[in-house]
Amino acid sequence: MAFETLLIDISDHVATITINRPDKRNALNGAVRRELVEALDQLRIDDTARVIVITGAGDKAFVAGADITEFAERTPLEQREAMQGRRVFDELASSPKPTIAMINGFALGGGCELALACDMRIATRSARFGQPEIRLGLIPGGGGTQRLPRLIGAGRALRLILTGDLIDAEEAHRIGLVDILVEDGALQARTREIATAIAAHSPVALRLAKEAVAAALEAPLSAGLAQERELFITAFGSDDRREGVAAFLEKRPPEFTGR
Repeated sequence: MAFETLLIDISDHVATITINRPDKRNALNGAVRRELVEALDQLRIDDTARVIVITGAGDKAFVAGADITEFAERTPLEQREAMQGRRVFDELASSPKPTIAMINGFALGGGCELALACDMRIATRSARFGQPEIRLGLIPGGGGTQRLPRLIGAGRALRLILTGDLIDAEEAHRIGLVDILVEDGALQARTREIATAIAAHSPVALRLAKEAVAAALEAPLSAGLAQERELFITAFGSDDRREGVAAFLEKRPPEFTGR
């Protein structure tokens, strides 16, 4: 995969996407958004990638937000057109493969929203989070008003959205915005450890587990339980389930194929 704004590495079934604009604190411009969608499309069908990690180049920022210079002079109609079509936040959130945000430095605005769209967020203690759009006379437009309340509760989300304040990684971890907090310098190793552990499992089961948990957020309990049952039966019919059970009984590591 060759991109202008991204670096892609795949090893041990873990694909790492690095947004490579350190001079701009990895701000999201049109090129980054388009290439992220394209990269996710390619990784969706790449059987060598079972887990996707997203991070930013350098140690200053994960993603410091949108590239304001790109939209400063747009009309509302031009901005509406720019927000049509496939959006990277939604493509990331709907990925059938587990996604992890590896957060180094600032995750602000669209950067925070990019992290919210991932299944898991791992951050260093020096990371900072916020939705500062209100300071520009705007509101979050990449899912911040929707995903953030679902993750940390409406009151805490409104505090961040209405004040535009930044919070440190300690507080982000305490309120549930960050799942795993690590010391500076240990981020890559810890993220790799978790990602490879996930990637060792059945790709079929990983995909179905994600689908089942998504139902918990969108459907009534009765409907979610019914969907869980059907997804369990789907997993039960897979080659991976047969291999997993056989490996357990034979006391050996399983060799999952994703079928």
